[in-house]
Amino acid sequence: MLDLDLEQFWKDDELAHKDNCFNPDAPQAALGIRMSDECVFAELNEPGEPWGHTPLERRIELNKRYNDKAEKIVGKRLLREEFPDSDPDSRFPGRKSIEEIFEGRHVFRGGSNWVESDCDTPKKLEKLLDRVENLELREFLLPPNWESEKKKIFEKYGKKPDVLRGIRGPVTLATSIYGVENLIFLIMDEPDLARRFSQVISDTLFKMVTIFDEEAGFTYPKAPRYFWFNDDNCCMLTPEMYELFGYPILKRIFEHWAPQPGDYRYQHSDSEMGHLLPILSRLNLTGCNFGPTVTITEIRKHMPKTRIDGQLSPFTFMRNDEDAIIAEVKRDCEMAKECRGLNLSTAGSINNGSLLTSMRTVMYAIQKYGRY
Repeated sequence: MLDLDLEQFWKDDELAHKDNCFNPDAPQAALGIRMSDECVFAELNEPGEPWGHTPLERRIELNKRYNDKAEKIVGKRLLREEFPDSDPDSRFPGRKSIEEIFEGRHVFRGGSNWVESDCDTPKKLEKLLDRVENLELREFLLPPNWESEKKKIFEKYGKKPDVLRGIRGPVTLATSIYGVENLIFLIMDEPDLARRFSQVISDTLFKMVTIFDEEAGFTYPKAPRYFWFNDDNCCMLTPEMYELFGYPILKRIFEHWAPQPGDYRYQHSDSEMGHLLPILSRLNLTGCNFGPTVTITEIRKHMPKTRIDGQLSPFTFMRNDEDAIIAEVKRDCEMAKECRGLNLSTAGSINNGSLLTSMRTVMYAIQKYGRY
């Protein structure tokens, strides 16, 4: 393994994360990689579905074995070994998702979760939007036994339901429900209907988040102030299309639930979406995670105060190519030396097959090339 001073690395990393990774006294770039539950299977040579269901007892056993190995290689136990909802009696009944509000179906296929829909023409979309606008949302979102279960769980465990502060972004939602090409043609050919689609998503999301706040015991403006979007498919739209369809939704939600400079506003889009940076910059994001083709220099040009979680390619990391990993980390560290604010992470999800030795390689490269 690469020579690395683990004790010193983690001391320096703690300083690096202060001030949203802009700490002027940080000795090195911050490390954002902490691996994920999906990585246990390849690392331990165990069968399983990384994105599928793993029984809780097996999950805990795998994570403990993984952490034993991680302690030796990177000097930390990385994955959870305790799960607060391990007692089935303490789990709240499932609530419906925004995809289900728009009549999407969640399916597990090919080792991943997808959303399917039958809405594929403007006429079908108009009727769908009519149904969504007339939906009794609280009744749809919450199961029939919600009130009794909520009361029981609070009395027994002192727990309240979670708020909703992260969601599939508007363009990814729309393309999941209506299709990528269909959405593009809709914006070009029927902009009024496209604006209506965007507005219904905005209104529905606003009401949905408000309902879940109320169920958790919060009333505005005392509700938690943060929000994040996962919107990989935003890259499919031109700046003009995105300004019409996606931007107004993010602007509205951030202005309501994360309005102050220190509030957490986040966008994840692990795609080639550098063309949207000028528009996204107006949202004053606290943090971002964009695709590997978008460089730190390019992001920083438009977002001088945004923490950058990136820009190591997830596939470079997953291929466990030591030389390639070092080259990309060195590149990113050099780009960040003048501006700071780098949280060295993969520019997208960490996939099964990414090994602990690759995380150590990133740490080595930061310690060697990422000193400020």
